[in-house]
Amino acid sequence: MSQKITIEPVTRVEGHGKVTIHLDDQNQVAQSRLHVVEFRGFERFVQGRPYWEAPVLVQRLCGICPVSHHLAAAKALDVLVGAGTGDGLTPTGEKMRRLMHYGQMFQSHALHFFHLVSPDLLFGIDADPAIRNVIGVALEHKDLAVQGVMMRKYGQEIIRATAGKKIHGTGAIPGGINKHLSPEDKEAFLHGPDPMNIDKMLEWSVSVLEFFKDYYKENQSFIDDFVSFPSNHLSLVRKDGAMDLYHGVLRAVDSEGNKILDDVDYQEYDNYIEEEVRSWSYMKFPYIKSLGPEKGWYRVGPLARLNTCDFIPSPLAQAEFEQYKALTNGKPNNTCLHYHYARLIELLHSAEMMKELLNDPDLMEGELVTKGTKGSRGVGLLEAPRGTLFHHYEINEDDQITRANLIVSTTNNNEPMNQSVNSVAHSWMDGKTEITEPMMNAVEVAIRAYDPCLSCATHALGQMPLEVSLYDAENQLIDRKRT
Repeated sequence: MSQKITIEPVTRVEGHGKVTIHLDDQNQVAQSRLHVVEFRGFERFVQGRPYWEAPVLVQRLCGICPVSHHLAAAKALDVLVGAGTGDGLTPTGEKMRRLMHYGQMFQSHALHFFHLVSPDLLFGIDADPAIRNVIGVALEHKDLAVQGVMMRKYGQEIIRATAGKKIHGTGAIPGGINKHLSPEDKEAFLHGPDPMNIDKMLEWSVSVLEFFKDYYKENQSFIDDFVSFPSNHLSLVRKDGAMDLYHGVLRAVDSEGNKILDDVDYQEYDNYIEEEVRSWSYMKFPYIKSLGPEKGWYRVGPLARLNTCDFIPSPLAQAEFEQYKALTNGKPNNTCLHYHYARLIELLHSAEMMKELLNDPDLMEGELVTKGTKGSRGVGLLEAPRGTLFHHYEINEDDQITRANLIVSTTNNNEPMNQSVNSVAHSWMDGKTEITEPMMNAVEVAIRAYDPCLSCATHALGQMPLEVSLYDAENQLIDRKRT
């Protein structure tokens, strides 16, 4: 007799989702899917609004990564007002935005690793759920819990100082930024009392990376074998091939490192990326056009960024990057749980970049905004904590938004997450007569590796259907209507 396993909600992720796994009468996995069950519709909400409202409106998608949407929208509007594509701003405008962005990367990566991932690493996938959570970490590993909280707080304070507020700020405006960094904030970030200063953040970034590397040495087979499958990888890189989380050209490589997209201009992203809609999810399924939907899907985020870039332009992170790449002899890393390793290297890089920027005098003085000839179409891309984020806007002669298309980081990872769910389901559930809680948590562990923000990713193309199903007391379907 076949059976259906439902994991709802998926825990320790942002947003609401569920997993369904169907077993056939031989207890073999017949089908597995990650469903996003909420719908936000911001691509429609912003139509008709003045374009300059977009950076403030769209960040309401999420309370965890609003800065990413704020900046991606602002970058798209830079093109609309003729300020260029990322490198056309004033030095103050670009550097203040970069500081804001690295603050976001830092706080988000700290939140994910310490609060959402560490319970599985510290206590094990099969630990009691009552202790396998952030409260358990605080009780059993107080120093780590405090470190995670304070690192996130530092990043949030950077956001406050650059965006005006920790959540849903207003700092980035079309063509630049609306303020300088204050002398008081600069002094506090550089030389504040422990632990709230940049040198302590660097020290802690190194220590948490060492913690994970020690864990990896002791649990290498688990990390390497849990979920691994070949895939394409996509991200922005700087024009010289360096990692650049704020701006660059679009690069995609296959599982062997061969280039599929060779540093193309992201203003023309829709020449290279297509989006597919499937009936069972409110998340779209992007793919590289030249490869088609079956072979063209790709991963984004920390794992992909370390697979696509040639080097990291900060010394401590570059040294760690070289060790990391040596694990695969320079080839792309296709192992799901190595997302955590890559994420912590980016955490360190973000701390290094924040220190460099905090010592830059351009943040304290200089012109804030630039503009040129206004256009009608603008695309803004950056590397959000979870991966490449696309914002595309078109406006009419009355400055109203007529089209908005968002391809969110988690949307780009939709197919890889489904592939990961399927891999774990087969590994842990095929042939089993009893489905246990640790088996279901293993599925969630695979999803959590991508640090998905399901709220951000809930968009769809075309008409959104409404379906109502009526069941009787015996759970038999009586009627179903669909509009």
